[in-house]
Amino acid sequence: MNHEAAHLTDMPQNADGELVVAQTSSGWDALPPGTTATGAQWVIVDERSELPEAARRRGIGEHALAMLEHRGPGAHAQSKDHPLRARLDRSPDGELVLTVPTLSYVEASHDVHTGALTCVVGKDVVLMCELGDAGVLEHAVEKLTGGFPVPDEGVHQVLAAVLLTLVAEASDVEIGLGDAVAAVERIVFSSTRHVDPVEQIYDLKREIAEARRALGPVTTVLPELVAEAEEAEDRRHSQPWLRRAQAWVERLDKHLDGSDDLLSDMLSAHISQVSVRQNEDVRKISAWAAIAAAPTLLASVYGMNFRHMPELTWTYGYPLALLAMLAICGTLYGLFRRSGWL
Repeated sequence: MNHEAAHLTDMPQNADGELVVAQTSSGWDALPPGTTATGAQWVIVDERSELPEAARRRGIGEHALAMLEHRGPGAHAQSKDHPLRARLDRSPDGELVLTVPTLSYVEASHDVHTGALTCVVGKDVVLMCELGDAGVLEHAVEKLTGGFPVPDEGVHQVLAAVLLTLVAEASDVEIGLGDAVAAVERIVFSSTRHVDPVEQIYDLKREIAEARRALGPVTTVLPELVAEAEEAEDRRHSQPWLRRAQAWVERLDKHLDGSDDLLSDMLSAHISQVSVRQNEDVRKISAWAAIAAAPTLLASVYGMNFRHMPELTWTYGYPLALLAMLAICGTLYGLFRRSGWL
């Protein structure tokens, strides 16, 4: 998947190495260093360890900070020590702390990479940090500052841009895996294939399982966000995009499940093809063995060297025996060809 979004490091950052995007009268814009924001702010930090301190400087409550500091880093990119998890917590002050996995896809190797996105949503500020190479924040910043239509308003508009971008990236992963499955399908049912597709099938099934493990937590968090929106009377207008995102993720999971089932069917078909080819080989070997056994039997009879044997004194006995062998072999060959064994 090729993206043309600018890297976050190419955008203006403050003295603490943070990228601050603020809402102005003309929309969302990246703040130059030293500029003070008056409206809603979106703060992006590079390291997960910097997130609590950045949140503390911007007035995030102690309850939210405690949840942020005591929670593990969630889904750490490509690390078995940090399993994929997603959590949504609301502090007594009404601040949200969200951790959700991210997905990216490498077309050249058909590998699915997983990462994590952690964010703290306050009244007028949202702070985020992304681990992994999905580039969700990069593309969300480009969307929000580029004037693309994004539902909701204030800091919840940032949350909408990020979550919708995350789901869009997951959709790209699903499309990439679907294309890879289609390519393997062509190999499995090709009459001229020169490679064994079993390894490719198992590799894709593993990557699909990885993608589904990352999508599973997202399907858990989105209903919680919908429930949060339903409980807040003044936030009801946020439900449509949340429900669309939820339906989108569920659809992606079904597509991945369908691709996994298709790979299982291809594996069964390949095994059946191998079994059929083996049966054909056995039939051919058996047919040629029968053809070879007929002249061998006749020759062995005449090789017994008994004194009183028929045709030993015939002038044409030897050529007649050879002709008989050839006739028997030709007859057997014709019968086996007619039956499809050769």
